[in-house]
Amino acid sequence: MLHLKSLTLRALPENGSFPFSLPILRGLEELRFEADVTFFVGENGSGKSTLMEGIACAAEMVTVGSENIRTDKSLGHARELAKYLKLAWTKRTKRGFFLRAEDFFGYAKRQNEMRAEMESDLRDIDAEYKNRSEYAKALAKMGTAGQLHDMRRRYGDGLDARSHGESFLALFQSRFVPDGLYLLDEPEAPLSPIRQLGLIAAIKQMTAQNGQFIIATHSPIVMAYPGAQILSFEDGKIRLAEYDSLEHVSLTRDFLQNPRAYIERL
Repeated sequence: MLHLKSLTLRALPENGSFPFSLPILRGLEELRFEADVTFFVGENGSGKSTLMEGIACAAEMVTVGSENIRTDKSLGHARELAKYLKLAWTKRTKRGFFLRAEDFFGYAKRQNEMRAEMESDLRDIDAEYKNRSEYAKALAKMGTAGQLHDMRRRYGDGLDARSHGESFLALFQSRFVPDGLYLLDEPEAPLSPIRQLGLIAAIKQMTAQNGQFIIATHSPIVMAYPGAQILSFEDGKIRLAEYDSLEHVSLTRDFLQNPRAYIERL
C-alpha cells in the first residue's frame, strides 16, 4: 500500500548552503512514489541519503538510533530541508521507522543500557519489598517486568549477543509491523548476501501487509526486489531506471563473470 504518494519541494533559499546546494535538490519540484518498494540508487554524494533524511524529518518518523529525530544533531540539515518539503499521503501512518545503517550501534547500545536499568530496578524492588507480600511485589514490578519481557521477546539476549549481520536482520524482523512506512538508508551495509535475501523476504512479508518501503542502497541483490520503483540519482537529476540498466548491476555482473580480468586492470 502506498502511504506516502508524493513529495513536492518549495523554492529553496538562494544562499546555496548545504543541503540546498545539492544539484539534485535544485532541480527537484515533485517526486511521486508508485510502488510499495522504491529504491534510491546513485553514487555517494548524489543526494539520495539527504533527501531520505529530509523525508523522515518532514514525516516526523520514529528513528532506530540513539537519539530522537527532533534532537539528533546529525540531522540538523535534514530538519532544515524538511521545512521545504510537502508530503502527500494516501493514508497517513504513524507506524514504521527511519534507519541509517550507521545508527545501529547507537541503538543497540541504548537498548542494552535500558535493559540494565530495568534489571537494576527489579532488583531494587526485590530489596525494598522483601518484607511485603508477593502480590504487592508483583504489582510493583508489573510495569518494568512487562517492558523487559517485551524487549527479551524482540531481541532475545540482546542485539550485541549475535554477529552484526544477525542482529541487524533480527532488528528488522522484530520491528517490522503491518501498515508501516519504512525509510532505510543502506540497510545492506552489515548484511552478507544470504542475509540480504533474508531482508528481501522480510520486506516481501510486510508489503503483503500494507507496508511501504523507501530504501537507499548500493546492493544489486536488494534492488532486485520484483516490481520495485527504481529512482536513479545521477547528474543532478532523479530519473526512473530499469534494473538491468543500472551501473551497479552491470558492473557487478561483469565482474563476477570475469573477476581476474578486472583485477589485472587495476
